[in-house]
Amino acid sequence: MNNDTASAVYVLPLFPLRRTVLFPTIAGPFAAGRKGSIAALEFASASEDKNLITATQRDTDVDTPSADDLHRFATRGVVRRLFRSEETLEVIIEGLERIRIQNVEQEGDRLMAHAIPAPVVLEPGPESEALKREIISLMGEFQALVPQLAQFNVEALLEKARDPMHLVYLLGALLELDYEKAQRLLDASEQNQAMKLLLGYMRKEYEVLKLRREIAGEAESEAGQEQRKYMLRQQMKAIQKELGEAGDGDTASQELRERLEQAELPEPVREEAERELGRLEGTPPASPEHGVIRNRLELILDLPWKRRTEDNLNLARARQVLDADHYDLTEIKERILEQLAVLRLNPEAKASILCFVGPPGVGKTSLGQSIARALGREFERFSLGGLRDEAELRGHRRTYVGAMPGRIIQAMRRAGSANPLLMLDEVDKLGQDFRGDPASALLEILDPAQNYEFRDNYLDLPFDLSRVLFITTANTLEPIPGPLLDRMEVLRLSGYSDEEKLEIARRYILERQRLQSGLAQEQFKVPEETILRIIRHYTREAGVRELERRIGRLARKIALRIAEEREIPDTISPDLLHELLGRERFRPEEARRKVPPGVATGLAWTPTGGDVLYVEAILLPEEGKLTLTGQLGDVMKESAQAAQNWVLSQSDRLNIKHPRAGLHIHVPAGAIPKDGPSAGVTMAVAVASIYSGRHTRADTAMTGEITLSGLVLPVGGVKEKVLAARRTGLRRVILPRQNEKDLDDLPDTVREEMEFVLADRIDNVLRAAIPGLLPEAESAEPVESSSSEP
Repeated sequence: MNNDTASAVYVLPLFPLRRTVLFPTIAGPFAAGRKGSIAALEFASASEDKNLITATQRDTDVDTPSADDLHRFATRGVVRRLFRSEETLEVIIEGLERIRIQNVEQEGDRLMAHAIPAPVVLEPGPESEALKREIISLMGEFQALVPQLAQFNVEALLEKARDPMHLVYLLGALLELDYEKAQRLLDASEQNQAMKLLLGYMRKEYEVLKLRREIAGEAESEAGQEQRKYMLRQQMKAIQKELGEAGDGDTASQELRERLEQAELPEPVREEAERELGRLEGTPPASPEHGVIRNRLELILDLPWKRRTEDNLNLARARQVLDADHYDLTEIKERILEQLAVLRLNPEAKASILCFVGPPGVGKTSLGQSIARALGREFERFSLGGLRDEAELRGHRRTYVGAMPGRIIQAMRRAGSANPLLMLDEVDKLGQDFRGDPASALLEILDPAQNYEFRDNYLDLPFDLSRVLFITTANTLEPIPGPLLDRMEVLRLSGYSDEEKLEIARRYILERQRLQSGLAQEQFKVPEETILRIIRHYTREAGVRELERRIGRLARKIALRIAEEREIPDTISPDLLHELLGRERFRPEEARRKVPPGVATGLAWTPTGGDVLYVEAILLPEEGKLTLTGQLGDVMKESAQAAQNWVLSQSDRLNIKHPRAGLHIHVPAGAIPKDGPSAGVTMAVAVASIYSGRHTRADTAMTGEITLSGLVLPVGGVKEKVLAARRTGLRRVILPRQNEKDLDDLPDTVREEMEFVLADRIDNVLRAAIPGLLPEAESAEPVESSSSEP
């Protein structure tokens, strides 16, 4: 705009308008909420002539417009009435004349406009007369269609109009034109130009009104509130179609249609989506069915029907990633590399369903993340622990309120890929009740022969899960149903030895906790002897979760000292652990170094790793009575009965003096339920010890199942049990001979440090556990022991 204000006639407060236009000779109501607008209205209202200038903004989002943000042609008006409310001013302004803004200046909170009159050039003549008559004729037809015009008399309007421009502005206001069209009328500098614009707007509006009348006539027979709403929507659609404009009600449908056209979908899925989109367009938005249809359509369009990530089949890189994230786990890493090799040779090969079984804290979930990173696949996980409703996996049927797709489909939606790695945690903790059996639903999900057409109840379309790499995790296999377990390849992650925990701490935990605590390397130096002290005296676990917590607390203690500007040690020695972590929680080297007759040291497997189990027996005065305590399960009770009966059957050989005495067997801790056959050997030793009055070896632990014929049968969890014995300070373990092969799973340092006695009969066990009970000549077979390799 021209900044020259020398020729300006008016210097008036400026009231900027948004999405509306004030015409000369026309009065209208306005509301002001902006600070500058309120200041301008108050200044004008306080002035003697109450004059101001109204100008429409080009950009409605600008709060404080400049001269370039306003249309050049505006209206000088006068404030007729002013009403105050809590936050706004309500005002009635009457337009006086068309003006042209030359400059805008800021004075305090208000804007001041410099403007000159800009009257429209009148053009009397045949063309002007023809345009006027056409407008008058069209106005007569409008009276029957436009409620606002029906109350006016055309002849009276003509008599009132001082000039044709007055009529143009009056009709422009009555027709409620949008602000852009209204501004074009105000911008018109010539009378005929303005009349032509108005005539074009009137003709277009007249055609729209005629179409509305026709639609209203066709829909008049429909009754009821829902039918009336539908009719109004159909009218709106017809009008928008005629104008070539997209309405707000069709925006969602239009977006879905555009997404549908661009989506890569299987043909049957596309046909179903097209059918659903048609239903959506014909369903009122207020209908509950509208939301259900739209949600399903969005799910269909979000799912990765054909989108896949390309597998990274570089074996060297995969090995590097797995080694960088996890220590040891050689067998599992080799299994993953085998799968990569197969995919490299046969990209269409189906992946096996892997099940990682092991105690908490051994890295099952993090291993799944590393596998996904090595493969270059998306990773998604969710827990099955406590899941009881089958619909949580298969989805709810859409007939239910609040229906949702199942967790599998939701995970695929989040992954955005048709071949992600899905980790299903805690598969051994699935529930079951009247709502269904989730384990049975997993049978289809985890079966490559069936899941290529998996149907979620909510989606109700076949979705291919055969490209998904499923990995499940569990602490124990016993709760998993047999048919489900049959579909999975079990890979065991046993507990770690002290040396393995030391390496894991050095390679991963120390650095991770140092970074999380914001410490520099020179501020957090933890030598190996300190880590070993934490492992042996502050933790007792199969994994490294508690170890990481303890090291994390150590790092936070150092961070606290730094924050308080206290001195920190150069190196955290073992002597500082009592000050930083408190007293030691475990002292395994002092565990039961002396045991009385009737006490034997057993080994047990638990979902959290191995544990040492002491079996205690005493004789009772009641003849022949057997008492069992310690929350023993049925299998352990039967093992106790078998142990007592076998020992009594060998009373002559074992030199038993009171075979008819009663017996009480107790297994601490009494609050923990216990069961399983592997305590049979321990119970037999405890019973033989109490009946013979001889001590058992306090440095020896044992495990194995027994029979009445005196055989020792193999058991599971050998690695966990041996590591538990080692943690407790026991260096000698009696094992069933058939478990000799399981010693290969032990780290070399453990095999070199421990002594193993392999036995296939109870006689061998008694010979090794109770010195002097059986002479060497009476032993059924020589006792074999190993101080290194088995």
